[in-house]
Amino acid sequence: MPTEETASPSRRDTLVPDSPRSPGSPSASPSFLDRHLSFLTDRHLGVLTTMKSNGRPQLSNVSYACDTETRTIRISTTADRAKTHNLRRDPRSGLYVTTPEGDSYAVYEGTADLSTVAATPDDPTVEELISLYRDVQGEHPDWDEYRAAMVKDRRLVIRLRVEYAYGWVR
Repeated sequence: MPTEETASPSRRDTLVPDSPRSPGSPSASPSFLDRHLSFLTDRHLGVLTTMKSNGRPQLSNVSYACDTETRTIRISTTADRAKTHNLRRDPRSGLYVTTPEGDSYAVYEGTADLSTVAATPDDPTVEELISLYRDVQGEHPDWDEYRAAMVKDRRLVIRLRVEYAYGWVR
């Protein structure tokens, strides 16, 4: 049974940190925000939605990590992927996350920015990709090999700043 804090899945709850909220509203409740952010950080797989040039959604299964302090979701991708091209044209995006059973879900919407493409094994993008890898997978057995692969693959980081969240989180 939904509570006032979880509400119906069709209601959108704003998570803009600098916006004023009325006291007592569900979106102003710290437990509501904490539950949504902890739901996001307890998982590392989701579906990223970007917009194609024809206006239709393009969905991609992705691994991600989230920084709850900045409400930023980070995703590794390559420069030639559809999601990269779509975000360069239109930075609006969303990430759908669910439980394996499908009994809870949340959608995190916001504006994405893209890092530069990894160009050398010691550039800032590669360092951010290493940090992202550690947050999702832990330690890599050969960081030199990983660094070279990031450059060869032309990898970059998508940073999705969460502005809104909604869903059914238990």
